[in-house]
Amino acid sequence: MEMPTSSLSASERYKLLVGLVFPRPIALVSTRSENGVANCAPYSFFNAICEDPMLVIVSFSRRSDGKMKHSLANLLRTGGFVVNLVDEGIANGMHISSKEVDEDVSEFSEAGFTEASCRVIDHPRIAEAPVSFECRLFKQVEVGRERDLIVGEVVHVHTRDGLIDPRTKRIADEHYRPVGRLYAHRYCTTRQRFELPGLLPGE
Repeated sequence: MEMPTSSLSASERYKLLVGLVFPRPIALVSTRSENGVANCAPYSFFNAICEDPMLVIVSFSRRSDGKMKHSLANLLRTGGFVVNLVDEGIANGMHISSKEVDEDVSEFSEAGFTEASCRVIDHPRIAEAPVSFECRLFKQVEVGRERDLIVGEVVHVHTRDGLIDPRTKRIADEHYRPVGRLYAHRYCTTRQRFELPGLLPGE
């Protein structure tokens, strides 16, 4: 089967990307609105892209009504945001927080999450998350009328106790069970893991 992308609609391209490129990591982005409401929402067009400076990238689409996502509006207004990583323990709350709600409704409350303070960024992080990256806006790239790419510089990292060795900074695999996004309402765990011989430089 051959498919020149020029012949595909935007929805068909989206369907192919999310159905073929998986599992994708999930950025559960938390911010606070201008009127003080704690906001969070998951984004799976997300990844780590650089270590020096420490950068992550999140792709934001528009809401179903065509307006800017609350998370994006809040981070552009303040220049900061928090990326909370998702594990099995908070997967259900993450899914609940994906529902579009009015700006005066807190997804923290809807999903049963607890607000925790950040050290640098003036937004709440999710206390139950295994990892939270406090991010400062590094670069915004507008992609057409429907998407904005946000590159964030990680300026502070919070992790659950026991997840990272304080000396070596190695991750304790047995204590970290992230989930990945597939497509539609489908997700996957990372319980089945395997090794291959040899290491690439820098790995």
